[in-house]
Amino acid sequence: MCAPGLSHLHAHTHGADVVSSPSRRQFLKSGLAIGAGAALTAIAPTLPAAAHGRRRRRIVDLTHRLVRTFPSFFGPQVVFDEVLTNYSDGFFSKEWTLVEHIGTHLDSPGHFDEGNLLVDALDPDDLVAPIVVIDIRRKARFDPNAMVEPRDLIQFERRHGRIPRRALVCMDSGWSDKVDDGDEFRGGTGFPDLNFPGFSIDATEWLVRHRDPVGIALDTMSLDPGNSSTFDVHNGFLATGRYGIESLANVDRIPPTGATVSVGVIPWEEGSGAPCRVLATL
Repeated sequence: MCAPGLSHLHAHTHGADVVSSPSRRQFLKSGLAIGAGAALTAIAPTLPAAAHGRRRRRIVDLTHRLVRTFPSFFGPQVVFDEVLTNYSDGFFSKEWTLVEHIGTHLDSPGHFDEGNLLVDALDPDDLVAPIVVIDIRRKARFDPNAMVEPRDLIQFERRHGRIPRRALVCMDSGWSDKVDDGDEFRGGTGFPDLNFPGFSIDATEWLVRHRDPVGIALDTMSLDPGNSSTFDVHNGFLATGRYGIESLANVDRIPPTGATVSVGVIPWEEGSGAPCRVLATL
């Protein structure tokens, strides 16, 4: 940022005060463009050789855009002051007020288990992991509270091979398509009137016992199915020191196996969870 009095460039020539036409911002933009152009020209001849024989990586964004109307258990829970500082003051900024568990977000082990790891104590090594996708879209069409069960995991492995150790195991129910309609995404008007798919406690216990995942993830707003009143997965799975990710997007755009996920979670102080940017690399 620059002080208000430095918003223009001035030059003195033969006693005359000449004001240059570009503002400092325009000057910096043009300088950036020139620099970038020069850099591209300099490296362009090496690009084909560098890329020769390599498979180009593809990034899939598994994150929903966080909007004020994003569905939650209790209705809209995101607000902001439209303009905290506007461009006439030199820059633009907004002040947001939101709960930790909104949008695409992470549940820390301490979310339901007092004394367990909170979001700022998570091991960064666990935030980059293989991701596997368990597809339950078919049964979710017939049962809004369908669950990932141990048999779904066993059938997955028969078809796609063993779930890697320290993977993020993700459910694809097709539910993210409903996110623009709060009542559809919730499967009701709000807690306790909720209906959407989730994991069963039996499935998460099977994973912990046999595959040692870093966490589980899904395209609905809760690790447990919507009609749960005991939140067994939140209480049981998170207590093992693993995390959960809720409200993923675009899960159907990544393969069942072979992708790597990066979880860009905000490590704010002693947070029970936090919104995050989740990216899959293919």
